[in-house]
This record gives sequence, C-alpha cells and structure tokens, in this order.
Amino acid sequence: QVQLVESGGGSVQAGGSLRLSCAVSGRGYSRYCMAWFRQAPEKEREAVAFIDSIYRTSYTDSVRGRFKISRDNAKNTLSLQMNNLKPEDTAMYYCAAGETLPCSSVWGQGTQVTVS
Repeated sequence: QVQLVESGGGSVQAGGSLRLSCAVSGRGYSRYCMAWFRQAPEKEREAVAFIDSIYRTSYTDSVRGRFKISRDNAKNTLSLQMNNLKPEDTAMYYCAAGETLPCSSVWGQGTQVTVS
C-alpha cells in the first residue's frame, strides 16, 4: 500500500494558476491508478481527474481544458496543473490512489485551494 502527501495549495486570484503535487511513498506506485478529488464546503466530494498506469487521463467537465493531471513514476509523484482558476474551483483537494477505478483506496490529507 502507498502513502500520499499533497502540497502546493494556496490562495490565488481568478484567472491564476496553481500546481498541486502529491508525493507517493510505498511499493508499487507505477501500477496504481491515481486521481485528484476535491470537496468544497457543504458539497460532496467530486472526482476532478484520473490517470491510470498507462497514462490515460480523464477529467470532469468543469475542469477539462484548464487542468492537467500527470504522473512521474520515476519520482513517485502525481501533479495537477490548474490554469485559469475560477472561484468555483475553491475546495480542499485530495490525492488518491487505487488499483482499480475509482482510484480511491488510499487518500492523502488534502491541500486547500482558494480562488477569489
């Protein structure tokens, strides 16, 4: 099983960019599918983006074209590049991993993103 630690959150004005990172420790990272989820206050957690073990990606409609998920198996990291941020992107963002969809057997502690 892997362990996940997110970083890179912060506050930014609308239209700005942030890059989230997730450091992965443990064995077998390359075979895991990885995902970013987010949860805004008083809303349910939602999946933002997925990337599987062969680098196929998918995005929720609201972020497609603005966000990019990527992984570096050599460095055991997962990233989320977020561009053209909107106030509705404000949420706690979580890194998650799993051997199958929905890639959410293991969770990080979360990192806050605030867009004003």
